[in-house]
Amino acid sequence: MPLPLIRPFLILPALAAIAATPPVDQPKPLAADASAAPAPAPAPLPPSFVAGTAGARDVVGVTHSAAGAADDVMNLARDSYNRMTVPVQIGTVAADGTTANVGPFSFLIDTGAERTVIARTVAATARLEPDGHGMLVGVAGLREVDLVKVDSITMGKRSLYGLVSPLLDAAAIGADGIIGLDGLQGQRVLLDFDGNRMAIGDARALGGDRGYDIVVRARRKSGQLIMTDALIDGVRTEIVIDTGSDTSIGNAALERALGRDHREETVQLMSVTGQNATANVGVARTLKLGELTLNNTLIAFTDAPPFERLGLRRRPALLLGMAQLRLFHRVAIDFGTRRILFAIPDAAKG
Repeated sequence: MPLPLIRPFLILPALAAIAATPPVDQPKPLAADASAAPAPAPAPLPPSFVAGTAGARDVVGVTHSAAGAADDVMNLARDSYNRMTVPVQIGTVAADGTTANVGPFSFLIDTGAERTVIARTVAATARLEPDGHGMLVGVAGLREVDLVKVDSITMGKRSLYGLVSPLLDAAAIGADGIIGLDGLQGQRVLLDFDGNRMAIGDARALGGDRGYDIVVRARRKSGQLIMTDALIDGVRTEIVIDTGSDTSIGNAALERALGRDHREETVQLMSVTGQNATANVGVARTLKLGELTLNNTLIAFTDAPPFERLGLRRRPALLLGMAQLRLFHRVAIDFGTRRILFAIPDAAKG
C-alpha cells in the first residue's frame, strides 16, 4: 500500500490547530591543488566544512522496500525554484587594483552550512578561477571540491570579504550559491513566509522582537544554534534549524530512542554535492519546543555526517527543515542573542 500522506500542523496551548488532521573534530586535511596555475599560497583554512543538508530537493521520493511495491512512491520534493533567496553581488579586484561588482545573483541562506558556496556558473561569470581543493561534508558523505577565492560578497548593506568558497553545480544547489554560517554570525536571519522572502541584518533593522509569539533560547556549537529543550514523542532531542533543507532529518540515535522500525519505508536524500543517501522514514506525532507543539512531523532518519560534525551522533538530534518552518507566519534566527523567534499565523490563534 502507498505510504499515506500525513499533513503536519501546529498546536499551541489553548490555540486551535492550523490543519484539521488529528495528531496521529578532526577532519581530513586539504589537498594542495597541483593543477592550478602558480599563485600565492592561500591563507590557512579549516580542512573540511559542512555543506548543509542539500536544499529543497533533499527528498526525492518515499518507497516501500517490499518486493513488488516499486510503484508506491510519494513525491515529497518542492520545486527548487520555489525557494526563498537573497540577491548578492560578487566583488572582484583586478591586477591593477580596480574593483567591480558582478550580479545580482540569487543565493540561498543555509543555516546548516558552515561555508558560503558559489555555483560554477557564477564563478565563470565573475572570472574566478579555482585555487585549491577541499573536503565538503554533505548529507550523503564527503566529496572533494574545488575552492575559489572571492574578494567580496555583498547582500544589501552587509559585505563579506576574503572568502575561500567551495564550487558546486547550480543545478544541485537550486540557486546561484549559498550564504553559510560564515556570513551569518552576529546577524538575524528573517524567514517571512507570508512575504516569501528571506533577509539578513541587524535585529532592530528587521523589526526587533515585535509580533513574535514564542521565543526559544539555544546554545552555540561550531557557529550553529542548537535548541536543547525539545521533546519528540517524549524523547529529549537537540534540534538545529536547517533553512537549506525542506526535509527534517533525524539521526539514528533518535530513531532508536523512538523505538520504531522504519526500514520498510525509505527515502533518497540528494545532497548539494550531487551524492545520494538512503534514509528510513517515519512520522513523529508530537514535536515540542517549550510551549510550541508541532504535530505529524515527517522525518528522514540517517546518520548524516553533519551530526558527527556537531557532536550530535550519539544522542537524539534533528535537523528541522523548511517544511515545518513554513507552518509559521515568520521565523527569526538570531545568532547574536542565540534565540529563535516564532510568529504564529492567525489561523492558529482563532
